Amino acid sequence: MKPAATESPAPDQGAECWCLRLYVAGQSPRSIQAFQNLKDLCETHLAGRYEIEIIDLIENPRLARGDQIVAVPTLVRKLPEPVRKIIGDLSNTDRVLVGLDLRPRG
Repeated sequence: MKPAATESPAPDQGAECWCLRLYVAGQSPRSIQAFQNLKDLCETHLAGRYEIEIIDLIENPRLARGDQIVAVPTLVRKLPEPVRKIIGDLSNTDRVLVGLDLRPRG
């Protein structure tokens, strides 16, 4: 996991692209776990339709202001709109899926 790294598999033609930004604080265990959980979730539910940008706030603290980040790790769904935020290591898959609107609440 590198700061401001982008990971994007080849998008499917005509498929909606999900732009996700993960804010982390260095190589902490929670940051690494959040990235792995996000990657696994995307491969399972958004295969070929996602792009992940990693923002390391230790190296770029000013970048937190744009998305109003108050805790890390934080996932921000930029696209599709509306923007959504999920705080934590993303280990609760059901909560993350509901938060991203990939699964209906209920």
